[in-house]
Amino acid sequence: MPLPRFVGRSVLFAASALFAVCLTLPLPLPAAQPQEQTAGIAASPFKLQLRSRTETAPDSGRFHTVLASRNWNPAETAVVVCDMWDLHHCLNATRRGAEMAPRMNRFLNTARRQGALIIHAPSSCMAAYEDHPARLRALAAPRSQHLPKEIGQWCYNIPSEEQGDYPIDQTDGGEDDDLAEHAEWASQLEALGRNPKAPWKKQTDALYIDAAADIISDNGEEIWSVMEQRGVKNVILVGVHVNMCVLGRPFGLRQMAKNGKQVVLVRDLTDTMYNPARKPYVSHFTGTDLIVEHIEKWVCPTITSDQLLGGRPFRFRNDRRPHLVIVSAEREYRTEETLPAFARQHLGRTFRVSYVFANANERNDLPGIEVLRDADLALISVRRRVLPPEQMQVIRDFVAAGKPIVGVRTANHAFSLRKQEPPAGYQDWTQWDHEIIGGNYSNHYGSGPAVRVSMAPGAEQHVILRGVDAAKLVSHGSLYVVHPLVAGATPLLMGAVEGHPAEPVAWTHHTPTGGRVFYMSIAHADDFAQEGINRLLSNALHWAAGITPPNAVAKK
Repeated sequence: MPLPRFVGRSVLFAASALFAVCLTLPLPLPAAQPQEQTAGIAASPFKLQLRSRTETAPDSGRFHTVLASRNWNPAETAVVVCDMWDLHHCLNATRRGAEMAPRMNRFLNTARRQGALIIHAPSSCMAAYEDHPARLRALAAPRSQHLPKEIGQWCYNIPSEEQGDYPIDQTDGGEDDDLAEHAEWASQLEALGRNPKAPWKKQTDALYIDAAADIISDNGEEIWSVMEQRGVKNVILVGVHVNMCVLGRPFGLRQMAKNGKQVVLVRDLTDTMYNPARKPYVSHFTGTDLIVEHIEKWVCPTITSDQLLGGRPFRFRNDRRPHLVIVSAEREYRTEETLPAFARQHLGRTFRVSYVFANANERNDLPGIEVLRDADLALISVRRRVLPPEQMQVIRDFVAAGKPIVGVRTANHAFSLRKQEPPAGYQDWTQWDHEIIGGNYSNHYGSGPAVRVSMAPGAEQHVILRGVDAAKLVSHGSLYVVHPLVAGATPLLMGAVEGHPAEPVAWTHHTPTGGRVFYMSIAHADDFAQEGINRLLSNALHWAAGITPPNAVAKK
């Protein structure tokens, strides 16, 4: 039977046995008993960086990203593979699963070789494995005498999750297929004798199952019993879909966390069922990020596959979002509130967004600033902070790499004190304004009068001003004195208050290493009520990232 032209190589790979397509699979490890793999030697520990999120202050609603180093004994660790089926009713889910499977197979092979137990859990597919040694091994395990309550049932939430709001709307089932493709895919599944609503019959053949060592089960009581028999204390979850099965199955993250296992999600070896046409109206991949954040806040930490495999974490080929890090550390203009709200409303379809907030108890500390090492651009809203040398070096390295920076309001005096030397053990960056921002901040006029905004001469055609009606913009913050701009800075907008000369309030510049820079001083908390301000900042971030700005910003 001919395949529809839209199916593509990745889906063929996932369904290779079904469609008799000859594709090269990752080489499996030789079958071996666990004791033969580790006999006479001590297995090297898994050296993991567990990422979680902790609230900056009680009831703040803002979270630091926290890393913790842990060494896990592989002999006390199980990797659970959740619902990596051969086929799925959602075509895009089938495609993404097939794309991810080779990397996951390498991860499983590496974990197995180091001594971890691999548990394959393709739900509702046990009939395909009734005589498989890995299935029989699960059935033969002594039933635990200490089964947790409801370990055999789906878990919809745990008490800690009640502290937060679930971040996405998945009530439509989360399918993100093109409707015409989906209909044709359903027809193909039906023609092949599969139920278009539940076509899975086994785990994808792209994942090797070691008949001599692995376990196959979709039963929570069986899996818990096997773990108890093997002395498993640590559980690693991979598979799909993280907002449904990976969280909720009897062997999923919630059950493992609430019943005392040290459990982590491999955040780059998972996917969601999320439709971008549903709230919060972000890209599919941003939807996955939001669920991962939810997990890191309320359920368990996460890791990435490169911690076992080396190289870089896995990324879907269609996930082309630049990684934007928003750094907020100021107390005057509430950008710790306005910038996340702006990002949720306007950036979720284009950018992957991370946040760094100031330590509520230590002014000169930016916990989690290390995330800049993985960033493509930064949005800075910091006021007069000096930093420990290792944190300042992260920022200097980011700039030295030629990466773009967007600054708002106090960002032009982000890392310098007012006529003071930094305390011992801290560093400033007194030339930040001149070298990076391109301005010459010296003071500001008194607060009170609104700042009238106008287009700078010759700036009318700049892409950052696309769709921005400067005549309608008003800034409620005091006007900064920033002239003269450094050579090479290009003013885009001017601001004025009565009785004083106009000052640049938005301009572009480049760092000494070529990174694009945009700065605007109009970022008072009340300014973000204006559509033009949101459009201006959205355009600037797209420009800085080398992306054409969208035709319109999202409506509230």
